[in-house]
Amino acid sequence: MRYQPSLPSLAFVLLTAVSIGASAEFNAAELDNEQSGKNWLTHGRTHSEQRYSPLNEINAESISKLGLAWSVELPDARQIVSTTLAVDGILYVTTSFSIVTAIDARTHDVLWKYDPQVPAHAGETLKLLWGTSRGVAYWNGKIYVAAGDGRLIAVDAKSGKEIWSAQTTEPGGHFYVTGAPRAFNGKVIIGNGGTETGPARGYVTAYDAETGEQAWRFYLVPGNPADGFEDNAQRMAAATWNGEWWKHGGGGNAWNAITYDPDFNHIYIGTGNGSPWNQKIRSPGGGDNLFLCSIVALDADTGKYRWHYQTVPGETWDFNSSMDIVSVDLEVNDRVIKTLMHAPKNGFFYILNRANGKLLSAEKFAKVTWASGVDMKTGRPIETAGSRYEDGEVLIWPGPAGAHNWQPMSWNPNTQLMYFPYHDVPGYYNDTAINLTTFQAKRHELSTGVSYAEDDSPADSGTSGLMAWNPLTQQVAWKHDNPGIWNAGTMTTGGDLVFQGLADGQFIAYRASDGEKLWEFDAKHGIAAPPITYEIDGRQFIALPVGWGGGLSMMGGSIGAQHGWQYGRHPRRLLVFALDGAANLPPTPPPMMVEPLDDPAFVLDAEKVATGKTLFVRHCVMCHGPGAVAGGGAPDLRGSPIMMHREAADGVILEGQRMSRGMAKFSNLTTTDVETIQHYVRERARATLGANASAISK
Repeated sequence: MRYQPSLPSLAFVLLTAVSIGASAEFNAAELDNEQSGKNWLTHGRTHSEQRYSPLNEINAESISKLGLAWSVELPDARQIVSTTLAVDGILYVTTSFSIVTAIDARTHDVLWKYDPQVPAHAGETLKLLWGTSRGVAYWNGKIYVAAGDGRLIAVDAKSGKEIWSAQTTEPGGHFYVTGAPRAFNGKVIIGNGGTETGPARGYVTAYDAETGEQAWRFYLVPGNPADGFEDNAQRMAAATWNGEWWKHGGGGNAWNAITYDPDFNHIYIGTGNGSPWNQKIRSPGGGDNLFLCSIVALDADTGKYRWHYQTVPGETWDFNSSMDIVSVDLEVNDRVIKTLMHAPKNGFFYILNRANGKLLSAEKFAKVTWASGVDMKTGRPIETAGSRYEDGEVLIWPGPAGAHNWQPMSWNPNTQLMYFPYHDVPGYYNDTAINLTTFQAKRHELSTGVSYAEDDSPADSGTSGLMAWNPLTQQVAWKHDNPGIWNAGTMTTGGDLVFQGLADGQFIAYRASDGEKLWEFDAKHGIAAPPITYEIDGRQFIALPVGWGGGLSMMGGSIGAQHGWQYGRHPRRLLVFALDGAANLPPTPPPMMVEPLDDPAFVLDAEKVATGKTLFVRHCVMCHGPGAVAGGGAPDLRGSPIMMHREAADGVILEGQRMSRGMAKFSNLTTTDVETIQHYVRERARATLGANASAISK
């Protein structure tokens, strides 16, 4: 159903809450140019992160003629979640372990590849790396690569030669980088992840784009007061914490959302959840715990605090605000309101005044039971009684996967609608088995402060869809159901189109105004990356990296595995589309579910199975999935010949025989530990085989 735009109460709030003056005058660089669609120069195409292109050769009328123009194989890729950049006829595609491939968009030739050799540099951090990289930045003839091991690297955009490298995290520590850097005003900024894998105090760092020298750093939660505070913002934040939070890090890691605003010279940071998740541990007695789960505005030149808005005070559910932050000049009765729009994990769609962070709107866009709404006077959520698992456990919506995750959303200024994937997946939180007094997260191990990822979840544990949100009516304009729950981000264009790739491999175009599906292409592999569009010699193209990936392909279990995208089975590619495109995809294997292996002579030991499960959750589940069900981004150990043989398993796990392929060396484990893990995996394989046999017999 299509809701017609109107001017309800929100418009009045917007017009009365914000003083509208003349638009700021500034010398707009190409990164600020919303009118030119020739290039795609940054993560969200322009600094606004709108992911809107004015190109309209491909439109709602001509879309029937859209076809595959050409494709390039990406054999180094394991998973692809990145945004491709298009710069003056060259495409820059980022794949596993931050490998960047430059492709001539006219000849389709690979011009160069830059491999930062992440597995060789990562050390112990390799245990945490999925190989995920959401893309690169471009500035003044340079490509900026955020390597998973924490390095920020500048390479020459024409040759791929390294120019400088800066280590943004502790070498070998438990921080890693999956997000795309952003370039602005001669600087490059990057954050980090690591909240769930040890004591983590998040921060963002800006570097000089030409030299790699650190320009400034801002910490997202306060440190130990005894060490002194870096600035007054840290002192202010510390008043909202209790206990000895610094021993747990606190969290706040900014692993995705960063938006530059030339109108106010702000950098907006979408901050992460608590470290650990459970607030009873990190901040006993409560408190808002600034700046967790917030949008924090900083001065772009100095990194000094300007304002913040916190979406989840005192968070305790992994409801981070690391989802994209879109800068929108919202049109209301021929007037313009300078806003930020944000749809984080917690299930509310927020509109803020980007000059001062004042809340203008917050409405549910998905199933939400942890809070009944947001108090517009205080800006705080109205929490549901018992949602903080005060009695030890609770089932609420959404869960740690969020109602919207990192997959980008897009804004169309013509329809005045925002398009984004959402999902309704519950979360079960239980800390009854946790000693809240003695708990201390260990580096390089999964540590959340609640029981998490201990068992597989059924493939039908949640539902998902694509949503068009009208910020004026504060309602859904239209939506479609999607397969599974892990579908790619969106792009919208001046041709009245919205594009999205799906988990089942379909690439779809909808009419932006009313949501009618107009076109579909079978990419023959799960799509996790968003599309882009660009122009070459007056002709419009659409580029889409194809390669199942992201968190659900690693930790999703059966929810991720249901599509049949097995690790190493399906080729990864860059697909490029144009009107009258007539190319064909090379032969591609069909989806296939994992077949567990079994050795009838293997005798299971119940005690070893139990111990092995505990070790598996701490060390293996982040890549090989809960219940030993891999989502497709790493090998499924139930069907791995290596796990059938102790000597082979010892070689891979203890000796690091596959480190070059991203499988870490676990020198802290013993042969006895490996044996117990093997027992657990074998038990899981037999359980699956037994369940499959029962299903067939019925």
